[in-house]
Amino acid sequence: MKARLRFILAAGVLGLLMTGPFALTAVLLLADAKDAERAAFAEFLLPRLPLGGLITLFGFIAGLTLLRALFQQYVHGLLRMAETLRLMLGANRNFRVAPEGPPEVCELARAANDLAQQRDTLLNDVEAQIRTAKATVEEEKNRLAALMSELAQGVIVCNLDGRILLYNSRARLQFKSLAQGPTSMSGGALIGLGRSIFSILERGQITHALENIQQRLRKGSAEPTANFITSTRSGQLLRAQMAPVLGSAERAEKVGIPPTPPAKQGGDKVSGQALPAQEKILDDALGVEQQVTGYVLTMENITRNFEREAERDQALHSLTDGSRAALGNIRAAVETLLDSPEMAADYRERFTRVIADEAATMSARLETTMSRFADSLKTRWPLEDVLAIDIVAAAARRIEDRLKLPIKHEDQDASLWMQVDSFALIQAITFLAARLQDHYAIRELRLRLAAEGRMVFVDLIWSGTPVSSETLYTWELEPMQVGDESSPLTLRDVINRHGGEIWYQRDKAAHHAFFRIVLPAAAVPELQSEDQVQHLHSDSRPEYYDFDLFATRDAAGSGIDPERRLSDLAYSVFDTETTGLEPSNGDEIIQMGAVRIVNGRLLRQEIFDQLVDPGIPLKPEGIPIHGITEAMVRGQPRIDVVLPAFHEFCAETVLVAHNAAFDMRFFQLKEDSLGLRFTQPVLDTLLLSAVIHPSQESHRLESIAERLGINVIGRHTALGDAFVTGEVFLKMIPLLADMGIVTLRQALDAAQATYFARIKY
Repeated sequence: MKARLRFILAAGVLGLLMTGPFALTAVLLLADAKDAERAAFAEFLLPRLPLGGLITLFGFIAGLTLLRALFQQYVHGLLRMAETLRLMLGANRNFRVAPEGPPEVCELARAANDLAQQRDTLLNDVEAQIRTAKATVEEEKNRLAALMSELAQGVIVCNLDGRILLYNSRARLQFKSLAQGPTSMSGGALIGLGRSIFSILERGQITHALENIQQRLRKGSAEPTANFITSTRSGQLLRAQMAPVLGSAERAEKVGIPPTPPAKQGGDKVSGQALPAQEKILDDALGVEQQVTGYVLTMENITRNFEREAERDQALHSLTDGSRAALGNIRAAVETLLDSPEMAADYRERFTRVIADEAATMSARLETTMSRFADSLKTRWPLEDVLAIDIVAAAARRIEDRLKLPIKHEDQDASLWMQVDSFALIQAITFLAARLQDHYAIRELRLRLAAEGRMVFVDLIWSGTPVSSETLYTWELEPMQVGDESSPLTLRDVINRHGGEIWYQRDKAAHHAFFRIVLPAAAVPELQSEDQVQHLHSDSRPEYYDFDLFATRDAAGSGIDPERRLSDLAYSVFDTETTGLEPSNGDEIIQMGAVRIVNGRLLRQEIFDQLVDPGIPLKPEGIPIHGITEAMVRGQPRIDVVLPAFHEFCAETVLVAHNAAFDMRFFQLKEDSLGLRFTQPVLDTLLLSAVIHPSQESHRLESIAERLGINVIGRHTALGDAFVTGEVFLKMIPLLADMGIVTLRQALDAAQATYFARIKY
């Protein structure tokens, strides 16, 4: 029975106790009395009845007041204590019961706090032992995470449903650069833990590659990989390699992956949009039954390479077709001159001029083509952008190690970047130093860096015998060899590979000579993006992986099953800042922020954060609250661009917000004009707080966070509020489970039964 019903029942009982004895006594007296006695009794009672009634009513009110006070102290006090105890048991172990109310309740509160302290001591000891036991496993896991995060290639790992369970920084930046249009606002919304790889790549190509791998596994291939080229929605070309993730059939069965059916002749067929069935193979070497549980994709963007190949083809076509007519004219003129040795001087001059003009035309066309496609032609070799000072330092170490020749550095600009083949260039510098040491017995070499325009100069300086230009020319054509290490390349090959030059100079005033290697400069890399800076300076590695998703099976394929457990769902926790509190009266959104929750983890790297130009003036009274000014929103995208981007960001996830009805009303008013619908379920932490703590006075976000032991940082910014709401929601899931609310449907039903669900905007 609820506390309010118990109070009404107690008040009724009190009323009966106050009036019942008097009424019963009067009835008994009147029942035994004679008529004269009844008349005398009535004559005596009636004048005194109002006064007695007032006294009885006063006594009833006094008793009711006392009863209410006792009810508040004991019943409601104990209910609040029970809610606090649940907090201590689950969400916030540091929370303690406040000793309030009568002495008995205070004593009970102190006893509960003592028990909580003892529990914390035991739990701390258990947790310490668990941390010690898991140290080795965590160390290996972190090593793998670090390796995957720092790989130079884009890597994505998926389970058989195509859900992404790992991606590294390179893949995130790669797909962020490929994103175009509204999607790019979300900071790389195309890729994220738990998202489908089929939102990026074609399902048919993934399925076909996986089928090829399974066929190779059945044939016992030692390297069951598949390669394919695909395109993204933005038109970029990707070269992808797929490798299987193999697991034992026994483990796959434990995590919920069904057994693999026997292989059929001709291969398995894939119907609809389902992935092909997992194939089972027998590992002869280990004798362990294994099957495919997922796959690894390594990807490279080859769009620029493809464009450069097209440019080279165009250059070749231009040189051949464009020169054919000129060559024909030259050939005809030469044949005419040869066949007519006695030709008149004016005719001979005319034919000679034709030859000269056509040769000049061909020369101009050749120069134009070489100038236009020089960079494209050079990229046939693997050149990379590197700091020039790093190359010089590496060359100095190599010379000192191999030749024992002392190296000094002078005038080295640490900001210079070059586009070079690092290994070949270091070989060339070492080769020149070896030749100088062998033929001219130099005892010291100095290295210098300089730049002019789009060229970088690497100077090898020495004092002593000068070198002739003929000697340098001879060295250029020799295969490079230093000690027992040789290279098939010559010095000239390396210079030509970079489209550079090398020359010899003497500085008579300084009494030294030097070789100057001229190399192409590279553009100075842009400053690191916000994501990269946060990655480098954060206390922990970005959460780009979740191996537990190997066990995730999305049987529905699409959509959100309301019978799924809350702990198994993916969420988009969001918040908005607005011009005011009346969406139906013209107020608009000025900022949207969101963060994703996957597998019970708040993914702080997978966010949506965007200012919005509302198209109307901001209200001055709101600026001190959200800190957003007119200048900040001026020129930002309008809501008709931002809301579709957010719609894509939160696809296939449950929406979570605090006082979600307010934010959703802004969305609903825009749905018709933008042609989109937010059809996914919505959970409200305000309503869920009323479900979990019905006796608490406040359900404001700050109050809930304080009860759950969450530090509130960055309030009244859309993204900051989304972070706090996400942490609150994660704390609520186990508290709801303690109340028997474990599925999405149960949470929605419980939230709708609260008083706050009646609020409309």
